Amino acid sequence: MDYKKTNAASSTITRNMTELSEEVGNVYESVVIMAKRSNQIAVELKSELNKKLQEFASYTDNLEEVFENREQIEISKYYERLPKPSLIAVEEFINGEIYYRNPAKEVQTED
Repeated sequence: MDYKKTNAASSTITRNMTELSEEVGNVYESVVIMAKRSNQIAVELKSELNKKLQEFASYTDNLEEVFENREQIEISKYYERLPKPSLIAVEEFINGEIYYRNPAKEVQTED
């Protein structure tokens, strides 16, 4: 997913927990779903950033040759300005864009 085009807020917003738990039926389960999705997003963003920064990697161990790369700084600043993974996950959950399932509930319904 392209996280650069998300409509998630860049700062924290107070949410009504009863509205967040309506779909799942349990506020704690809703929080776990959003937390797991947030972790997935964080891993994807980190790997994407690492790939881009890998282009600028210097494989010499000379401390005197450390230099400032303007492009590398701009890429890092861009990723810092993106909404936090938790805010993106909450926005996805509210919009119904997260697929989730609870195997424990599926077993109970089969019996």
